[in-house]
Amino acid sequence: MYGFHGRLLHVDLSQGSSTWLDLEESRLRAFLGGIGLGTSLLYDFAPPGVEPFAPENPLIFTSAPLVGTGLTTTAKFAVVTKSPLTGFIADSLSSSFFALELKRTGLDAIVITGQAAVPVYILLSNEKVEIREGKQLWGRSASETETLIRSELKDPAVRVAAIGLGGEKRVRFATISNEGRHAGRGGVGAVMGSKNLKAIALRGHAGVEVADRNGVEAIAESMRKRSLGTVTAKYREIGTVANLSVFNRLGTLPTRNFSQSTFEQAEALSGESLTENSFSRRHGCACCTIQCERLFKSLAGEEQRLEYETLFALGPLCGIKEPEVVLQAAHLCDLYGLDTISTGGTLAWAMECAEKGCLPEAQKLGLRFGQADALLATIPMIANRSGLGALLAEGSRSAALQVGNEAMYWAMHVKGLEMPGYEPRSLKTMALGLAVSPRGACHNRSGAYEADFSGEVNRLSADAGRGALVVDSEDFAAVLDSLIVCKFLRKCFSDFYAEAAELLGKVTGWPYSHVELRLIGQRIHNLKKLFNVREGWRPEDDWLPPRLLSETLPTGVAQGVGLSAAELREMIQGYYQARGWDKNGSIPAKKLRELGILH
Repeated sequence: MYGFHGRLLHVDLSQGSSTWLDLEESRLRAFLGGIGLGTSLLYDFAPPGVEPFAPENPLIFTSAPLVGTGLTTTAKFAVVTKSPLTGFIADSLSSSFFALELKRTGLDAIVITGQAAVPVYILLSNEKVEIREGKQLWGRSASETETLIRSELKDPAVRVAAIGLGGEKRVRFATISNEGRHAGRGGVGAVMGSKNLKAIALRGHAGVEVADRNGVEAIAESMRKRSLGTVTAKYREIGTVANLSVFNRLGTLPTRNFSQSTFEQAEALSGESLTENSFSRRHGCACCTIQCERLFKSLAGEEQRLEYETLFALGPLCGIKEPEVVLQAAHLCDLYGLDTISTGGTLAWAMECAEKGCLPEAQKLGLRFGQADALLATIPMIANRSGLGALLAEGSRSAALQVGNEAMYWAMHVKGLEMPGYEPRSLKTMALGLAVSPRGACHNRSGAYEADFSGEVNRLSADAGRGALVVDSEDFAAVLDSLIVCKFLRKCFSDFYAEAAELLGKVTGWPYSHVELRLIGQRIHNLKKLFNVREGWRPEDDWLPPRLLSETLPTGVAQGVGLSAAELREMIQGYYQARGWDKNGSIPAKKLRELGILH
């Protein structure tokens, strides 16, 4: 088999056992790797209605066919499970050398079930699987864990993915970290912690075989050259932090818990200002020519990774204007293994509740918009589940339900997942994308915002035609996330589906067409939705927070613009129709048969 290994490792921590299983060619062809393969395995391995922290909930790591081929930006892996934050699918991506090592183990996927009696870590080396004592690692950061495991194994080349204190304490938005990068969103780290699993260590030696080596290398060289062109210049020169000043100018920068769409101190936090005043160096993932990552120096001289979503969530969303505070807050989130978007979103909710007088515990701590000391003091409390942190560790939706009264109005989430840094009222296509995403409020599982930013549509108005645009962007993302190709490479393709089909054919030896790849994108997305339906999805889950449907924007170029419930409902119906679903958002059996999900 080319591009794939055709094998899966199932580790049962309750039994202390491991089993090597074959992966059928039909499954790999139908779902590729990454998010697609992970979704397929989750549907089969997760018992219907399983609780996210139950031992039976599978934690799934998947590789992809393009990993290890030399194609730029493809050193990525996926983590898929049932989310403890949303109760629906959680599918996260991370990158760099751990992804390459996973491919070198000779596996396409690792499925972990059960719960160890004591803290452990898994070591997979040369097809030997060990479940090792992990008590000495408990309480350590992911970075410390990586160092200690390498020291214990006397192997500096071993690659490690681990959880921090947030995962150990089951903070519902905890991450899994590897080499400073994170599989975030949805609480995959909390599921790992619930299994008493501190880390996975990999050492592989398997090669990556492709059907047409010369053909793959030729395409890889072409994509390398394209990746250094104008379409990626922003990411290479400043990184994603460049978005902050642009979004502020366009009135799309969520500020003070989405009460505004502009931030008066945006200039101090802009990518340009950060680069001028705090820039340390460029960095990138393994096998990446773009190197979008930026490491900034704090006043203490320490380097900290920073990208737009972290900058927005710990900055304007919380009313924080000082770059140094954002860098410190980002460091704390990395240290404890916390998703920065959900951390910032939950803190912003608490700040507004405190200002509105409905969360006395937050008032006592001095949590207010712009209060840096209180923000920095609360993050460790979340990681430790101490004091107010025990409530905030549940995420904004659950916390708001516990507080009651008007607190739910201030919880900015979709399906329990805190919202990313895109203002829906001034990005109407994006508003729809956020509302219907199976993962919850998500900017990565669709590029709906591109239609708004490109001028393809009037971003300040809504219509039913936005549904087809969101469908196309979701299916496109599903294919990218399953090959896996970084989204920053997406505009380097002249004809993505045709070029990706050619590349995939040269890697696997299987004939692919652009039509088949489009169908695969549909199949993956529909299976995500089918999993959610099985786990209790209701039509009202495809919706936006009440604030966004009742308040107009008070500042910026989009001042006075709002989004009504009727407009959102019209767009959702257009989306269901474009998907071939019924008016209630259910998938007809005919559609599932067309996609090969039902036979």
